[in-house]
Amino acid sequence: MASFSAAVTNFSGISPSRTSLYPRHKLFQSQCRPFFSSRSSHFLLLMKGLTLPQRRKTPDSTICASFTDVTSNVALEEKLPPKGETWSVHKFGGTCVGTSQRIKNVAEIIVKDDSERKLVVVSAMSKVTDMMYALIHKAQSRDESYLSSLDAVSEKHSATAHDILEGDNLASFLSKLQNDISNLKAMLRAIYIAGHATESFTDFVVGHGELWSAQMLSLVIRKSGIDCKWMDTRDVIIVNPSGSNQVDPDYLESEQRLEKWYSLNPCKVIIATGFIASTPQNIPTTLKRDGSDFSAAIMGALFRARQVTIWTDVDGVYSADPRKVSEAVILKTLSYQEAWEMSYFGANVLHPRTIIPVMRYGIPIMIRNIFNLSAPGTKICHPSVNDHEDIQNLQNYVKGFATIDNLALVNVEGTGMAGVPGTASAIFGAVKDVGANVIMISQASSEHSVCFAVPEKEVKAVAEALQSRFRQALDNGRLSQVAIIPNCSILAAVGQKMASTPGVSASLFNALAKANINVRAIAQGCSEYNITVVVKREDCIKALRAVHSRFYLSRTTISMGIIGPGLIGSTLLDQLRDQASTLKEEFNIDLRVMGILGSKSMLLSDAGIDLAIWRELREEKGEAADLEKFVQHVHGNHFIPNTALVDCTADSVIAGYYYEWLRKGIHVITPNKKANSGPLEQYLRLRALQRQSYTHYFYEATVGAGLPIVSTLRGLLETGDRILQIEGIFSGTLSYIFNNFKDGRAFSEVVAEAKEAGYTEPDPRDDLSGTDVARKVIILARESGLKLELSNISVESLVPEPLQVCASAQEFMQDLPKFDQDFTKKQKDAENAGEVLRYVGVVDVINRKGVVELRRYKKDHPFAQLSGSDNIIAFTTRRYKDQPMIVRGPGAGAQVTAGGIFSDILRLASYLGAPS
Repeated sequence: MASFSAAVTNFSGISPSRTSLYPRHKLFQSQCRPFFSSRSSHFLLLMKGLTLPQRRKTPDSTICASFTDVTSNVALEEKLPPKGETWSVHKFGGTCVGTSQRIKNVAEIIVKDDSERKLVVVSAMSKVTDMMYALIHKAQSRDESYLSSLDAVSEKHSATAHDILEGDNLASFLSKLQNDISNLKAMLRAIYIAGHATESFTDFVVGHGELWSAQMLSLVIRKSGIDCKWMDTRDVIIVNPSGSNQVDPDYLESEQRLEKWYSLNPCKVIIATGFIASTPQNIPTTLKRDGSDFSAAIMGALFRARQVTIWTDVDGVYSADPRKVSEAVILKTLSYQEAWEMSYFGANVLHPRTIIPVMRYGIPIMIRNIFNLSAPGTKICHPSVNDHEDIQNLQNYVKGFATIDNLALVNVEGTGMAGVPGTASAIFGAVKDVGANVIMISQASSEHSVCFAVPEKEVKAVAEALQSRFRQALDNGRLSQVAIIPNCSILAAVGQKMASTPGVSASLFNALAKANINVRAIAQGCSEYNITVVVKREDCIKALRAVHSRFYLSRTTISMGIIGPGLIGSTLLDQLRDQASTLKEEFNIDLRVMGILGSKSMLLSDAGIDLAIWRELREEKGEAADLEKFVQHVHGNHFIPNTALVDCTADSVIAGYYYEWLRKGIHVITPNKKANSGPLEQYLRLRALQRQSYTHYFYEATVGAGLPIVSTLRGLLETGDRILQIEGIFSGTLSYIFNNFKDGRAFSEVVAEAKEAGYTEPDPRDDLSGTDVARKVIILARESGLKLELSNISVESLVPEPLQVCASAQEFMQDLPKFDQDFTKKQKDAENAGEVLRYVGVVDVINRKGVVELRRYKKDHPFAQLSGSDNIIAFTTRRYKDQPMIVRGPGAGAQVTAGGIFSDILRLASYLGAPS
């Protein structure tokens, strides 16, 4: 047997011949000797990572809770473990056994399971594994607080044991715990002195958490009179290191060891440690990340169990991360392949390797919530021929979505790559040499470029390696660049039924386009189980919500900002309030007003403003108006993929921002005529941008309030009709005035009545000037293809010239009666001719001009039949030449204008995927 001095040499690099120069060396020996004097061979195994030739013997009883050798040659009659359907396997993570009460809950679940035989895999109590790793780190750093930390670990388990155990069981466990703590103290002291610990030594230390939780749970279950034993899985599960922080189970050797363990410990309930295992040389190791799940899957395969249940703190596997997609649903079933794909791409399901052992034998995995036993969970198994879940939702070929953040794309391109064998090998060989993990690969069929995704923390090393490897090719121009695109995320759509199903990719990319998401790279395997796209990191959640909404019919959610809560804006808010629940329940549309902006103050909300009390909230929580901050807030919510700004003002400054907003992917809805009637160049830029993107710009209410004027015009043009003339009474105010200017009434009296009724602007001259009608005419002219400026429209103003310079509306109203005689004469002349006066706007497409003027119409003309504030528009086209198409209805008032805006909002929702 090798000497202890040799162990020190290999462990700390201190030569035995020079120990006299290093007093600490003798201290190290003295600290370790009490524990290792009878176990020096195992100490060497741990410290050196080597196998020492030794005669197997029954392990020393003083550390039975730490390490046991079941390959003893003790002659015992072996009893082979029964296998198959009689066994069910359960796995409980650290959260499930995190407190004494939760351990009791786990014991209750096991006792109530009516399976004939049960194997239960448990993790260490919550946070204990992290505490054990911290002990190693502190000892290596020569931080003496490792002693108090170890005492905290001991106290945690001692307190738990006092809560759930009693009598001999309590005394037995506390005795073993104290032995383990004493041994750990000696080990950590050795690490403290040497300033280093091997991986094997670390694995041996951190595995104690599972040993203690398994023992406590087994003792609790025994109190129920059940035949129960606990298993140190280091005696059974044998694994071989496979590099990259992974291990491969040796199933043949593990099966043989299981048979020997069971021959010594026959029972119907086994409580097994998760996470830990041994190498073929009996060196303690771990199963690495998600090791307890892996332990359960391995044990399920060894016993050929009926089912493996993974108990966790969620109701099952979600269609997407519920923290990012509130509408994510629990999936009833997943195939092994779907679970594998989703796990690889970061979904909180299982580690992909967990699926391998059970898939070999077709053993289903159940994901259940220990805190919600009524939830059925998710079943992972071979796909059923009759998948009822998919029969109900035939469109759900995509089962789920997963994302990976903090990635960078590496793009290697150049004409010298095409047709050159070995280029890809050289690229990925260089990546392998720096130990980077390639998550996704995409290559153009022209072979001109190869791009791949790696973790952002590794991209610098990858770039340097590629620059070095291809230095000559870059200098000679055979490669044009090695480019790095940082701040990327991967979005993966997963579904076994995607294979050979046309249209899935189209739906996915259509949803991304409508959410204004740019795709940087695409990859899809020939199995068609997943489609992977790379997007900007800041777009990731927005993209996830957009595609999930498309495939799962979750609510079409729009983040809305209302600008201008005046008469029309406030009416719209009240209409949204009244209709919100109906839209959600019947049409799956969720309109969330995230902000309301006035001229002086604004109200912002992260979750959506309660429209029942928006006025009160604005008074209480309003802040100074800031348009830039407002837009950033409404559009910056990555949990909602779609953003719309509704401009209810008549402000040309606000209209000037439309182009910028549309470029950012913000939809714009407005009754504000200033943008479309402003400079022609501005209008053409807006329309061109609208045609080039999936960002929508709706302005139906700019012409006829709630009447479908713009949409009717577009329908005619898009179906191939030709517009000849559009003539109409476009002003509800002037319609009211001339409908009531009769029977000897004075013009000024009717104007005053209209103002009192709220039909006019605060200053009636704004209506009587004809400018508002001219703006509507220029909008329709431009929609018809005429490239006119507002100044090209001939406008007859109804404001008498002397009154155009009045200082105030009050002064204007006082002086208006002076001109009643002129208006009365026009009215009498028309009446004597059997006609009526109407203030109209005309788009003459044939002569390419627009006119706004006071005209006379026969009393049987449709324009003469109006009442109140109705609008009427006549479309004369190639199809409707002899009898024009008439659109008539209320054209003024807050209710109808707000209704027109609301209609545009719902049209946007329909375009974004809401059912029509």
